[in-house]
Amino acid sequence: MSTAYAGIIRENLKKLFARDLDERTDAMAARHQEAFLQMNAFGAACRIAPDGILLDELPEEGPRGIIISLYALHAVSMAPMLEPFKSFKEVPNSAPYAGAFTNRTEQALVPAVGRLTGMREKILSRLEGTAAPASVSGDLAFVVRPLPKICLCYVCYLADEEFPAGVTCLYSQNAHLFLPTDALADVGEYTTKAILSLVEEA
Repeated sequence: MSTAYAGIIRENLKKLFARDLDERTDAMAARHQEAFLQMNAFGAACRIAPDGILLDELPEEGPRGIIISLYALHAVSMAPMLEPFKSFKEVPNSAPYAGAFTNRTEQALVPAVGRLTGMREKILSRLEGTAAPASVSGDLAFVVRPLPKICLCYVCYLADEEFPAGVTCLYSQNAHLFLPTDALADVGEYTTKAILSLVEEA
């Protein structure tokens, strides 16, 4: 059944496929094959065609489809820059979305922090991740790549006698060049959901 997002996705794809696809492919760090574009998104194989978006061969007509279609339209032909990572509140015009970001990206992951250490390699494999740079502290920290030019650094703190568990999510330095700010906030939410789905599978 078509979702409320489906019409927006179709309009975004109509705009995308009216543009120079070679230019868009370069800007997105995707692959142009015949009449569609391919890349990885949120830990899944993503195929972007004029008639819709597939994630692991399944139609995506929800929020992830919106994010992917916006990334396809807004990404610029500039290399991603990881460091220094920055907090979401440092992203331009992020204030209206900061509360939702904290709740849906960071706090939503807190109950699973104790299980993440054992899941680290699986998370990194699925989400094209790497170890966090030495400049990042925390009891557990790792970098994942939900979209080809956008990386998130999760910094996790285990509960102890004095403090509860906590999670901080940081963005790669120039992530804001590839998506509008509201969609950038949503990237955090749906990356956290992808991590949680891996934890639940275990």
